Parts: sequence; C-alpha cells; structure tokens
Amino acid sequence: MLSTQCIKAKTQSDMKKMKPGSLSNTPSIDKPITSNDVSQLQIITLFFFAYRDFTAEADRKLMEIGFGRAHHRVLFFVCRKPGMTVAELLLILGITKQSLARVLRQMIAKGYIIQKPGDSDRRQRLLFPTSTGRDFVLVLSRMQSKRISRALEKSGLENTELLSQFLNAMIDPHERELMENLVPLLSKY
Repeated sequence: MLSTQCIKAKTQSDMKKMKPGSLSNTPSIDKPITSNDVSQLQIITLFFFAYRDFTAEADRKLMEIGFGRAHHRVLFFVCRKPGMTVAELLLILGITKQSLARVLRQMIAKGYIIQKPGDSDRRQRLLFPTSTGRDFVLVLSRMQSKRISRALEKSGLENTELLSQFLNAMIDPHERELMENLVPLLSKY
C-alpha cells in the first residue's frame, strides 16, 4: 500500500514531466464514474458527505477561537491520553514534527495544552490538556456524539458494537495495533 507521501511525490513527479500547457490540450471526460467503475462507490460518496457534516459543527466552533481541524485532533488525543509524548502523538496523527510544532505552539499559547518534560528522560515532552482544553474538547465531542446518536436512531442501528467493529476494520491492521497500544480503550467500543 502506498503512503500518502509516496502518492503525493508520484503525482508531483508526473506533473513535472508534463509540458507547459499540455493540460489544456487534454480532452475532457463527460461520463461520471459509477458503481460499474468502482465497487462500494455509494459508500465512498456517503463517507465524504458524512465526514463533511460530522466535522462541520466542530469546525465552526474551532474557527471561533482561531483553531482548525488539526487543533481538534491534537486536543482530542491529548485528552484521550493525558501525558502522551509528542512522539506518540506524531505516530497517531501521521503528520510532520513541523506541522505539529505549529499547532502545539498555538494551543500552549492559548492555554489549551501544557507541555512538561518527562520524569525519566527530561528531553521527552509530555502533553496534558488544561481544564480549558478538556472542557472545549468535551463540547466538541458532545456535539459529535449527538450527531452520531441521531444518525443511529434514524437508521435503526441499535447495535453500535457492529458499527464499531466496521469502523475498526476500516483501519489498516498494522495501524490498528499501533493505535490500540497508544490510545488505551480505543479497542473497547
């Protein structure tokens, strides 16, 4: 399986090989992709829209305080495992140190996260939410929880265990094992 970075690099390398103006000479295609082209296309489409709406309300709240989705992810996982290391958070989020450093700087400056040196290794940086950070992630999570509850009720899915198993199975097996080690309780629906 290709990583996102490999795909991005390949796409950029392919784009560099193209002659200037060659895209404008490419014929357009009027035929949409269908389920004949891709199995599970309806589910893929629904995932796009569900994720858009699942994050929209939280995104608006985050914007009110000058934060974005990256801030939400950082705060969510720090609240899930207070005292996690920066290295653990990097593994969970799959982002660069540079990207995380920018977000953490902002969250520390605004009083949502505290960074402390490790007990045994002073070079290690441990991350903890402040009460402001914890309260804010609870507001966001409760909004998203209500959306999930409404969708479960409307769809007639009362067995959340089955849904949790499905979502867990969507995670790459190697990543699932890593996540279960990094974020306790993730495997417990």
